Amino acid sequence: MSKLVIIPTPIGNLEDITLRAILLLKEVDLILAEDTRTSKKLLNHFKVQTPIFSFHQHNEHQTLNKWIAKLKNGETIALISDAGTPGISDPGFLLVRECIKQEIEVECLPGATAFVPALVISGLPLEKFIFEGFLPVKKGRQTRLKLLAFEERTMIFYESPHRIVKTLTQFCEYFGEERLVSVSRELTKMYEETKRETLIRVLQHFEKNKPKGEFVIVVEGKK
Repeated sequence: MSKLVIIPTPIGNLEDITLRAILLLKEVDLILAEDTRTSKKLLNHFKVQTPIFSFHQHNEHQTLNKWIAKLKNGETIALISDAGTPGISDPGFLLVRECIKQEIEVECLPGATAFVPALVISGLPLEKFIFEGFLPVKKGRQTRLKLLAFEERTMIFYESPHRIVKTLTQFCEYFGEERLVSVSRELTKMYEETKRETLIRVLQHFEKNKPKGEFVIVVEGKK
């Protein structure tokens, strides 16, 4: 029976993958990966020999029909990203949507995603929150920040090392320097670090210490 299986992969520590995920990666007909070079390290570690093909934001539109055809032909396909759960700030939405449209079964395994541990260890309210992912780089960025300045729920963002200082600077401007924030980087890896303080103090920390790794920013909502 054809099926698309969404399989989360570790965000750092390879041992965070589930036993079920390893089993399915070995059983499916093929694997679609965001970056085959990155994913092969994981697959080789767990001795997965299933054929692997690239599926990322630059080719997902062009190759979508090809994979749908294979699914309709009875094949089972696993979709993975470089790290975390596909579709969460990673490719996956288009394929899932088309499978649903074509009445192809879609299953998603529970597993790693960076924002959940970052939120839990932030010390900020957990009962209500919003996930913003990556802010727009240029167009629409200021408009989004103006709206979020009035958001009362805890806010979660992803950010890259070369934009973290700029983003924290803008948060100070739009949210206020004394708003509480928790910034986590390199989650589950050797140099995992979380800084919890006011926006201005965390900004000053990363102005003095060169930012490295991928970041999750958890910001207190407006009181």
